[in-house]
Amino acid sequence: MKKLLTNTLRILSVFGLDPVRAIRNFVGLPFYFKTFFELKKQLRNVDTIFRFGSFHPCLNDANAKGGTASGHYFHQDLLVATRIFEKNPAKHVDVGSRVDGFVAHVATYRQIEVIDIRPLKGISEKIVFIQADLMNEPPENMKGYCDSLSCLHALEHFGLGRYGDPVAWDGHIEGLRNLTKLLAPNGTLYLSVPMGPQRIEFNAHRVFCLEYLLQLIEEWYEVVSFAYVDDRGDLYQKVKLEKQSIEDNFGCNYGCAIFELEKRAYKRAIRV
Repeated sequence: MKKLLTNTLRILSVFGLDPVRAIRNFVGLPFYFKTFFELKKQLRNVDTIFRFGSFHPCLNDANAKGGTASGHYFHQDLLVATRIFEKNPAKHVDVGSRVDGFVAHVATYRQIEVIDIRPLKGISEKIVFIQADLMNEPPENMKGYCDSLSCLHALEHFGLGRYGDPVAWDGHIEGLRNLTKLLAPNGTLYLSVPMGPQRIEFNAHRVFCLEYLLQLIEEWYEVVSFAYVDDRGDLYQKVKLEKQSIEDNFGCNYGCAIFELEKRAYKRAIRV
């Protein structure tokens, strides 16, 4: 029943219908009118240059929290941006991460090159943008291009067509292979993807089980450190990858696995 309700709400939201938000806004109407008439009454008794313009109701903010200091993006963006600051690589490149989150964090203290399949407007002077589809092999002059690379909450989309990329069941494998070609031997890859029982939630994303992820990355990388965000949105850092935890994905249904990886100077045979 819960799953049916969740799926129904998600489908409605695709078409701009959000029953939960509508209910919350309806509950906020009395407070809105109360404060509106209170301010209007005050303005009648003072000489002010302010007059009422267009209506712009914000009906839920009085009951909302002051912000969100949890969740996948909040934790991964701060964690990885901090690690890059500490390591101070010669060249850092990002593929597909949030520009208004992680990329902006890094751009406050250094230059960062950004690769995305979609165009990017309004670029900062510290953000160098390259439009490219990493489902395709990078050109020769970009192989071994950087010593530090990030791909945060992006690889799970490769090959699902959501962002105009070609549909490919193994798009995540091709994407990781091409990411690896950008990186110099012994370079660092910061990688995050959704973690839980393995599935495709089309066309939003894939969710990866941890055992599969570890098998996938071991062809090219050593794990330097592992962190994850659980279903409640809480971060756990420097976690040991033990058998039981790997098998049950640290209890996550839709968590976020965050890897710091070092590229091998040689390649192992893949087992996936």
